[in-house]
Amino acid sequence: MKKRILSLGCGILLCVAPAWAHFGMLIPAKPSISKADPKTIELVLSFSHPMEGVGMDMAKPKAFGVLAGTAQEDLISGLKAAQVMGKAAWSASYTFKRPGVYIFHFTPEPYWEAAEDSFIAHYPKVVVPAFGEEEGWDREVGHPIEIVPLTRPFGLYAGNVFQGIVKQNGKPAPFAEVEIEFYNREGKAVPPTEYQVTQVVKADRNGVFTYAVPRPGWWGFAALAPAEFKLKKDGKDKAVEIGGVIWVYFHAWQEK
Repeated sequence: MKKRILSLGCGILLCVAPAWAHFGMLIPAKPSISKADPKTIELVLSFSHPMEGVGMDMAKPKAFGVLAGTAQEDLISGLKAAQVMGKAAWSASYTFKRPGVYIFHFTPEPYWEAAEDSFIAHYPKVVVPAFGEEEGWDREVGHPIEIVPLTRPFGLYAGNVFQGIVKQNGKPAPFAEVEIEFYNREGKAVPPTEYQVTQVVKADRNGVFTYAVPRPGWWGFAALAPAEFKLKKDGKDKAVEIGGVIWVYFHAWQEK
């Protein structure tokens, strides 16, 4: 976990505490589309601290699209300005025309984080199945860092284990760190300590990680790594953190 330094009062008091995790977010209005559902849904793209409900302004993405089967569709022209958590975000509508597994994804403009003296670039995706189809949920988008699901990323219950493999430049990333947060949209979830805000796991030597989700809702998984390039800020080279993010919905168990 990254650390932040807080100064209190007139003296200099250095306190080391876990920092809020940043998450690129890509949330559809519904996690799956059935024959009875409306065929058009809205997707919201943002950048935030999802558990704490604190947003950051997000510039218009460089790219936004959907992978359905082997076909890529460019959706960038359909983006509209929006707000999430009171900050600049983006939204788009999409109409499902045929059965399939649709992998929505975007490429961001890097975000300058002054507190960390570095840029952050998260590459989010979300998998939405439509009309009963379920083939192709593990297809790769091709982001520089990406979580490829090993667990089917839809039709899951809270309590299920989710597994994924972290890939960087198309190859498994041994011992990659993965941050995990619940999208606390209604603000009802209260972590007992600051350590429950962001869960952290590490992948194994093959890049595989495992996490058991404790409650229903949207959960974000962000695999983090230093980029192999730097960006200029005020004429100086600055480090870039890249993150491969996948959002997965977990349902509550239901009975008659």
